[in-house]
Amino acid sequence: MLLLTVGIAVVAFDFPTFPWLVSLPGEYRSAFRAFTDLGKSDWILGTTGVACLFLLTLDAGRYAFRLRMTIGVIFTYAAFIFYTVAATGLLAIAFKWTLGRARPKLYEEVGPVHFDFLAFDGSYTSFPSGHSTTVAALATALAFIFPAYRWLIVVGAFWLAFSRVMVGAHYPSDVIAGTLLGMTFTFFSVREMARRRIGFHLSSSGKIEPNMNVLSAKACLRAVWQVIRGQRGAGRVLLEAHKAEETERTSS
Repeated sequence: MLLLTVGIAVVAFDFPTFPWLVSLPGEYRSAFRAFTDLGKSDWILGTTGVACLFLLTLDAGRYAFRLRMTIGVIFTYAAFIFYTVAATGLLAIAFKWTLGRARPKLYEEVGPVHFDFLAFDGSYTSFPSGHSTTVAALATALAFIFPAYRWLIVVGAFWLAFSRVMVGAHYPSDVIAGTLLGMTFTFFSVREMARRRIGFHLSSSGKIEPNMNVLSAKACLRAVWQVIRGQRGAGRVLLEAHKAEETERTSS
């Protein structure tokens, strides 16, 4: 199915795309260049990686229940996003440097379907689009974490992926292949997590749902906000932990 979809895209979209882009005013490409780099994986891996490392340094056991739940949920989802973006990015890189498809800037020289296997040349790393792979992996993960905002996430991801065509970095089939790669890998990852009830679970109808529902999320946010405002600081949490330790000593 993947090969069929990409093959149709090559015939239907890749050949006419470059002449169409050349005919557009330069302002169009400039507009898309303004946000196309949001599809880079470095800021995603950096933020989620730092978040995971920071949360690992916390002694979660000393906090109240809602705070422990917040720490656990944020760590699980941040690690999930880090893993899917990193793994799909590595897969995209492996395909890029192995297949060696010429980028659109070489359209007039070699055309849209020229492959130079193992060329190890940056000009021959068009397929698949790494940005689109990253965007699709991130969007799929976020769509499962925040199902209520699924369509908003999909629309944003579409324009980010499409920007790679508009700036002349990739052909449509590169973007489609990268999108399918990111979506497929992330979907199977979240399904395995749901089967093990790690961050997600399977409903009675077999639908994948996040473990934290809206009510639990609001309760956790309320607890964090109270800590930020000083309404339930570290002293109160430590007092609760001390009482628990005293109870354990007494019972033993």
